[in-house]
Amino acid sequence: MKLIRHRKEPVDVNLTPLIDVVFLLLIFFMVSTTFTKETRLTLQLPEAKSNAVEQLSSMIEVVVSADGEYAINGRPLVNKSLKTLMAAIADLSSAEEQLPFIITADENARHQDVIRVYDAAGRLGYTKIGVTTRQAQSL
Repeated sequence: MKLIRHRKEPVDVNLTPLIDVVFLLLIFFMVSTTFTKETRLTLQLPEAKSNAVEQLSSMIEVVVSADGEYAINGRPLVNKSLKTLMAAIADLSSAEEQLPFIITADENARHQDVIRVYDAAGRLGYTKIGVTTRQAQSL
């Protein structure tokens, strides 16, 4: 008896669907990922019971009133916009981020008005920001 040998076809794995799935996953992750850079300002709040600090001749002091008006080194600003605040700080600092930056806010000032000063300082490159407090009254 004569047996007929069948030729075996080579086993071939088709990689095209696998590559399509990988590319679809890659596109999905690229579209669904957010690329936000979060920056945070670290603050070193002064002790409220310490002695008064000496007045520095070259510093930037931003005063926030209860109405939300700003004054930088005693000069009031025209409006409350972030651009105006940043321009005034940049004019005083002359690109020197190492100057002491102090924020003095009224206790009735809105939180948004104070945060706007932090935002302007952070965008201009200031990392060391001081916050003034008043000395605690002894009862």
